Amino acid sequence: MNNKNPYARFYAVFNRIPYSGDRAELKEYLVLNATTGRTASLRQMKPAEYERLCIQLETLHPIVGTDVLRRKRSVCLRIMQQLGIDTTSWDRINAFCQDARIAGQPFRNLAVPELDALARKLRAMLRKGPLTSHHDQDEPKNLAPVINLNN
Repeated sequence: MNNKNPYARFYAVFNRIPYSGDRAELKEYLVLNATTGRTASLRQMKPAEYERLCIQLETLHPIVGTDVLRRKRSVCLRIMQQLGIDTTSWDRINAFCQDARIAGQPFRNLAVPELDALARKLRAMLRKGPLTSHHDQDEPKNLAPVINLNN
């Protein structure tokens, strides 16, 4: 359990449950059901009961849609930034992702499984070091002028 808010996992799922009645009554009902009538308080639940309740609720009400997509995109963009890709330009992000070796399609078209795969690739690239562009390798290095000491 999280030390700051030990019930954060429960409330993260609980707040996604569509319900128009009294939310406190719903919480009590769920806890009573999970503890087979022993208690209506989250604080009095046993750790195993709490875990089972959270798993059941997460199964019934998974995080869907834009929340997961936004998080996965954010992870990929952060890693791209660490690689030296300009993440302020969607054109550059899409050009990078459209490379067949990266994702093969624009960033905005990537679904959650594809974003997971992209994050794995980006982390592997990050372990190998920051990206260098081809034109950096072709340009001569700025060398200090050679001084002729024979004059």
